[in-house]
Amino acid sequence: MAEVGDGELMQRAAKGLADALEHVPAGDLVVALIGPGNNGGDALFAATHLLDRGVRVDLCLLDEEKAHAEGLAAARAAGAQVVAAPTEQRWCLDALFGIGARPGLSGRAAEWAAWIEERRPHTVAVDVPSGVDVDGATTPGASVRADVTVTFGTYKNALLCAPAATRAGAEPATLVDIGLGPHLPGPSLEVVEASDADLMAPALGWLDDPVSHKYVRGVVGVMAGSEEYVGAAHLAVAGAQAGTAGMVRFVGEPSLTAKVVDRAPEVVAGKRRVQAWVVGPGGGDDVGEHLATALDDDVPVVVDAAGLEHLPTTFLVPALLTPHAGELAAMLGVERSDVEADPLGHATRAAHRWDATILLKGRRTVVATQGRPTRVNHTGSAWLGTAGSGDVLAGFAGSLMASGLHPHDAGSLASFLHGVAADRSNPGGPVTASDVARALPAVVADFLAGVVE
Repeated sequence: MAEVGDGELMQRAAKGLADALEHVPAGDLVVALIGPGNNGGDALFAATHLLDRGVRVDLCLLDEEKAHAEGLAAARAAGAQVVAAPTEQRWCLDALFGIGARPGLSGRAAEWAAWIEERRPHTVAVDVPSGVDVDGATTPGASVRADVTVTFGTYKNALLCAPAATRAGAEPATLVDIGLGPHLPGPSLEVVEASDADLMAPALGWLDDPVSHKYVRGVVGVMAGSEEYVGAAHLAVAGAQAGTAGMVRFVGEPSLTAKVVDRAPEVVAGKRRVQAWVVGPGGGDDVGEHLATALDDDVPVVVDAAGLEHLPTTFLVPALLTPHAGELAAMLGVERSDVEADPLGHATRAAHRWDATILLKGRRTVVATQGRPTRVNHTGSAWLGTAGSGDVLAGFAGSLMASGLHPHDAGSLASFLHGVAADRSNPGGPVTASDVARALPAVVADFLAGVVE
């Protein structure tokens, strides 16, 4: 197949941008903020499409000498007007800087980003919002907050992971295929999607086994809860029961164990052989001993909440650690604000530090493992930030690991399906951790049937 030239690539990008502004009425005014190189060129050629539809276009040139010469000539010839600065325009194309720029805006670019923030014109970002850290997905300085982002070839890290993704618009970025696919490297960041049911396959081999039984499906052990946090034990067990394992064992103080078995009579009390352990949700003073006991079994382990305060120097078994930002900050000896400003970087650092998979909980949960593309979850909503939801998540992930999933896939699928269950429980409104646990089995079934949207 013949190579596609740069000019054709730019024309395809320009058409995608113009389509993103197709609802702008004829006679209305769009301001295009134009920076150097091809990013500005995409917007300049998009301006010609808008002008052809009767939309007026103003051009703000960051540096006319560095603007894409052919695109600028075409836009001017089509009727675009060059103005010194944006003023009262209701529509905006952000083409100040693309993927090759240093993060953080200064000078006039920062002033124009401030104008967008103050006036809030409907803003379409070209490829990425100007000023974000494209690879690190951070926002280390001034940047544009777009309403929509139109990106080309592939999704960039800054469009997938917080905090940079919060600058790209409420809806997922629009991906325009301009023919770059064969020339792109493999992704360093992935999003789990409804079509990824094949990730569950290693946990489901027993389905076609004519002599399968509960032990073939895997046994997950749960060491959770305490006198102060009895509910954590119930919720971690509920999450484990919602997964693929065939049996849940519970180990804890006798009175707590009695309460767990009374509420969930399928649970077996006492320590015996398991295929994975869940340690830490709601743990008390004995959580360190519980973690040491679990690690002595030489099986995969999920470590959550209080268990994160008793980590070994490194893990010699497959491990999934499930901190929120504050817990990861304590693990790494940094401030919580540092983690929230760079979740991708800190999750990656912790994965290397402990040779484990890190599931960093948040609005866009990050799952990081050495040697694998990091995954980010886009299901769920802010309503999922509710007491006990992490306990359910830990138990559910442990069940997947007991059935044979690698911690990276178990963490990725657990966060994805956990978010779907929350969305279904009460769309757009409050949910409880118990609601999520109850919804999970049906969500898993629908996911495997390919009917999760």
